[in-house]
Amino acid sequence: MSATELQEKRGRLVAQAREALDAITGNTDEARSAELEARHDAIMADYDKVEKLIEREQKMAEVEARFNARQEEERARKRPGREDGEARGQDDGNKKEYREVFYKFLSTGADLGELDAEERSVLKAGVQSAKEFRMQTTGTNTAGGYTVPVELANFIVKSMKDWGPLYDENVCTVLTTSSGNVINIPTVDDTGVTAEPHTEGAALTDDGGKDATFGQKQLGAYVYDTEFVKFSMELAQDSIFNMESLLGSLLGERLGRIANNKLTVGTGSNQPNGVVTASSLGKTAAGAAVLASDEVIDLLHSVNAAYRRSPKARWMFSDLTLAAIRKLKDGDGNYLWQLGNIQTGAPGTLLGYRYEINDDVPQISAGAKPIIFGDFSKYFVRKVGSPVIGVLRERFWPDLGIAGLIRFDGELGDTAAVKHLVMASA
Repeated sequence: MSATELQEKRGRLVAQAREALDAITGNTDEARSAELEARHDAIMADYDKVEKLIEREQKMAEVEARFNARQEEERARKRPGREDGEARGQDDGNKKEYREVFYKFLSTGADLGELDAEERSVLKAGVQSAKEFRMQTTGTNTAGGYTVPVELANFIVKSMKDWGPLYDENVCTVLTTSSGNVINIPTVDDTGVTAEPHTEGAALTDDGGKDATFGQKQLGAYVYDTEFVKFSMELAQDSIFNMESLLGSLLGERLGRIANNKLTVGTGSNQPNGVVTASSLGKTAAGAAVLASDEVIDLLHSVNAAYRRSPKARWMFSDLTLAAIRKLKDGDGNYLWQLGNIQTGAPGTLLGYRYEINDDVPQISAGAKPIIFGDFSKYFVRKVGSPVIGVLRERFWPDLGIAGLIRFDGELGDTAAVKHLVMASA
């Protein structure tokens, strides 16, 4: 059945379905109403089938049109008077090519509204040149050539590396600001001061010995960038992937990795004060390369119980350190590490507290600090806006460049809140 006949049949079915519904009035008895409704449903089922057939015919017609256009182009290229596949002394009216239109489409930020009717038609028709269906024979594979073969799965294998939890507001206290002005955080430690016995009738001491002592921590806004990654116009046009999105995703992960690294082990000098660096000593291990279960327990209790009651009290260590901890047992032969409950969503715990895997925390080695524990709500992470990924089109024209920027800082407001275990020196 031709497309025209199918469309005519579709029109008849619509009319018949409407007729069946209109026949149901307030005076129609129940049996007749049920009959008419069944007829309407049967007609609409036929209508759906015809719709699918029409859609299939339209797609087939589009495929045939593209195929015929390619065949005609091949025949035209092989006619006498052609050189290198082009006619000499002829003008095709400056017909726009797919490459040209596709690049314009990318350069406008993928906005179809910036294209005229002819350009949209060329883009919709797809690649018309046989050159677009070539086997890859040139280019540097590791620079993007792997993405331009004749047949390519529309996914790409990316090497992944977990970059850690310290940019997560569920772990730390996160302050997000629109500008990078310095933030002053006042502190006070009055835990060592107590009251004194009072003698009846005696004057209260007024020598300033019990005055509160305040301090201050600061959060700045350190900037890190990914440097520019340039990619060619040809790669942007030929790749099956949207290279801007793919590279933007990769650069975003780079920013995540540098943020977690500096918030973990940053020195505090012209960079964030990492939580490991800022933490105070809780326990010194007896060995340089081996942990003992008692040492982990001692680290836990080196942190005051007031901090341990915090919802954000937890452990933090690398995945390899977790492997070592999972082998530790207490004096009764019970494992310190407890597997979580997958069914209830309960996480794994160590001595009753949650833990975070952070591979930027140092590994177990002589003099290293492989484990920290405490109240992470006292570690402040300052974010200035959101990480930014930018694409420059004019500077590298006709090629493109993409880069990312991130501004942040980190500081431990109370050094008693988070403590570390340090391994013995070799």
